[in-house]
Amino acid sequence: MCRWLAYSGSPVLLEDILYRPENSLVMQSKHARLGATAVNGDGFGIGWYGAVSGTPGLFLSTEPAWNDRNLRELAAQITVDRVFAHVRASTGAAVQRTNCHPFRYKNWLWMHNGLISKFALVRRELALAVTPELYPLIEGSTDSEVMFYLAVGFGLEQDPPAAVARMVAFVEDVGRRNGVEFPVQMTVATTDGTTTWAFRYSSRGKSRSLFHSADVSTLRHQYPDNPALHDLADGSRLIVSEPLGDLHGVWLEVPESTCVVVRAGVEEFFPFKPESALLRQP
Repeated sequence: MCRWLAYSGSPVLLEDILYRPENSLVMQSKHARLGATAVNGDGFGIGWYGAVSGTPGLFLSTEPAWNDRNLRELAAQITVDRVFAHVRASTGAAVQRTNCHPFRYKNWLWMHNGLISKFALVRRELALAVTPELYPLIEGSTDSEVMFYLAVGFGLEQDPPAAVARMVAFVEDVGRRNGVEFPVQMTVATTDGTTTWAFRYSSRGKSRSLFHSADVSTLRHQYPDNPALHDLADGSRLIVSEPLGDLHGVWLEVPESTCVVVRAGVEEFFPFKPESALLRQP
């Protein structure tokens, strides 16, 4: 499986997020504590939004994150106020750049930890359900990218929680019709550059780990001698596959079957479940 983080808030150097924390994402790429696999060395990716264009930039590599000198150089120079970062452990798809997360469509980013069970069995039916105008945009061979473009076809740009719920319902329906008992395992994050949505869900009801950061103003009061917290605005937020450190009270687990929405520095939590009543072919 994979590890990822989604940050939004006051501008920070990438290296402050990717390298400096005790259990940074780069550290997780070679020694994850809570992942299904300890090593996530099948490539990495970062997606961020610049000051000029609404289209996010991408840097993707098949190198292990801990071994990529270009990532280290860029991280020391790039300042971001919103970033998606992902380190990959393949569940079967090839190690190639087009299979690295995050995936991009217009101003949207998407990244995923988990899998569609027995994807090879259902891949053709799922891929052919992607709308004709979106299908040519699929560049890689992962289940994650197919999930993304299914969600776009189900209305991601208009209503992300509903679109993801419809996508999951569709994947589960296809899987179960093909004899797959628990088709979906996912923690997913997506953003349009203004709002971040994150989802924790699995068909089995035992999803991969997901955490969110506590309110920065509370943490600043709790840890007055921690300089890193004083550099962050109160509205800064992180959603992560696993905590970046061990400070008590900093990291709170996202409940099972939950959608987290981060907008303008405010977090909201909603129950998440597939919307089978709204199921329709894209």
